[in-house]
Amino acid sequence: MRLRLTVLFLTLLTSAVPAAPAPQPVEIPLASGVLHAQLYKPEGAGPFPTVIALHGCGGLGGHSDPVLPRYRDWAERLLKAGNAVLLPDSYGSREIGPQCRVKETHVKARRERVADIAASRAWLMKQVWVARDRVSLIGWANGASALLWAVRPQSAARDLSPDFRAAIAFYPDCRISAGLGWSTRVPTLVLIGADDDVSSPPACRQMVDGARGRSALARIVVYPGADHDFDRANIPLHAATGSSDAAAPEHGDFGTDAEARAASQKDVAQWLAR
Repeated sequence: MRLRLTVLFLTLLTSAVPAAPAPQPVEIPLASGVLHAQLYKPEGAGPFPTVIALHGCGGLGGHSDPVLPRYRDWAERLLKAGNAVLLPDSYGSREIGPQCRVKETHVKARRERVADIAASRAWLMKQVWVARDRVSLIGWANGASALLWAVRPQSAARDLSPDFRAAIAFYPDCRISAGLGWSTRVPTLVLIGADDDVSSPPACRQMVDGARGRSALARIVVYPGADHDFDRANIPLHAATGSSDAAAPEHGDFGTDAEARAASQKDVAQWLAR
């Protein structure tokens, strides 16, 4: 009897937990075909602030999941804050797999992925539920590198629609941009771990420092002790989530990727709320 009551209690408890929202597949016109994307949208008519989220070199989804846990975790977090989130699938749309260890990539961050960003923005400008002056960008690794190209003054759209409100780049490869004298036309935040041995924290620091005085606001936060991919969704969070001043560059000793992930969540929320 006690076992039966326990099972019933656990069943009721599980059923009371709301299921995570499922993304809606959408198709976005491209000059060379169709860009497939996944959309998380709050209930109601809007207009909603919207974030275009750009996956890394591993792609957007897996065999059985259209959105990998890292991106789903961020999308759900942004959704709870009242944002719509559009995740374009740059690789799946072109019928190619992950590009992390491909010597000759078929989709370039500075070319095809910038075109995907432009197409996503153009599609969003036509949606009645979008707050057209509150469309931002967020990207990871290769997606963050594409973001850096997309926010350069030379990449500005020629239409009269509002520009991106903000941009957030998680551990991009800054080496080419730093050498080219990168600058941005929209407020841009770079987030990277001090122990990142894939991207280059010094190159990102050089890139951001070099943009001061000749571009829109650019800022970098370097998380001590954090590695590449520090924000992946399967890192357990614990009580030590950083100080109240966690948004300050190189402030405090986070010690683990989990702590840097928690601090980055605060930094993202503050940057988008500007």
